[in-house]
Amino acid sequence: MARLNVNIGGGITLRNPVLTASGTFGYGEEFADFIDLSRLGGYIIKGTTLHHREGNPYPRMAETPSGMLNAVGLQNKGVDYFIEHIYPRICRYDSELIVNVSGANVDDYAETARRLAERTDIRAIEVNISCPNVKEGGMAFGTTCAGAASVTRAIREAFPGTVIVKLSPNVTDIAEIARAVEAEGADAVSLINTLMGMAIDVERRRPCLSTITGGLSGPAVRPVAVRMVWQVAKAVSIPVIGLGGIMDGRDAMEFILAGASAVEIGTANFIDPAATVKIVEWIDNYCTRHGVEDINELIGAINQ
Repeated sequence: MARLNVNIGGGITLRNPVLTASGTFGYGEEFADFIDLSRLGGYIIKGTTLHHREGNPYPRMAETPSGMLNAVGLQNKGVDYFIEHIYPRICRYDSELIVNVSGANVDDYAETARRLAERTDIRAIEVNISCPNVKEGGMAFGTTCAGAASVTRAIREAFPGTVIVKLSPNVTDIAEIARAVEAEGADAVSLINTLMGMAIDVERRRPCLSTITGGLSGPAVRPVAVRMVWQVAKAVSIPVIGLGGIMDGRDAMEFILAGASAVEIGTANFIDPAATVKIVEWIDNYCTRHGVEDINELIGAINQ
């Protein structure tokens, strides 16, 4: 067997490069009947905010060709509920637990991170900077260098562990956003978040989602995601975690060869709850077939 351990920054080494994407794997416990979570490099739980959020009205999911749209709206019961009621149930899993953090403003992000930091056994957070910035008229933090930097700076001061910043693809130059968060102390970046999309029910002449637009994920976005991972990996010196339409091991290997140290599996979990462990097995077999002893030899190893 090849050595599959990878580093994702801040001193955290995963047993293999396969993680789950936030919002597609619940709190992990929902999948425990289907797979052994200890076989994953780690799992990223659904978005956690400072206060309880109901999410958006239904309908908030719609199938599209080679993908899906979602507008769930970060439904969760808030960070305090998570720490008190959910974390004690899931901390027993032998897999790296990463908490995805979202907020409406910089103070919300920082306070959520600060409360998670009180649990010293939570070693890493993933910061979603694609949420609306209410104080600045609804602009998304992740679409400007200044906005992305401000959140990262506040999070870095509040949370001593590994900080992964999840980047939005809905920008002109994702590499400059990545450099901005790296300069403010991010230990790693993950990309891409969903692309903005829209679907219309032509018989009813209405949008398929209550919010009209939503986030597009699935195989349709993969070529865009691979391109952005490749660009960012060349632009920063911190680890890059790739995601976007990974359905099998071959897809995952595209991201690794493009420069990703690890990958996140998202929409595939809805189709096959064992997709993650199958991808781990595929990567291991790939290394064996190609005589690769250490997965790190393949990171960014695309031939040009």
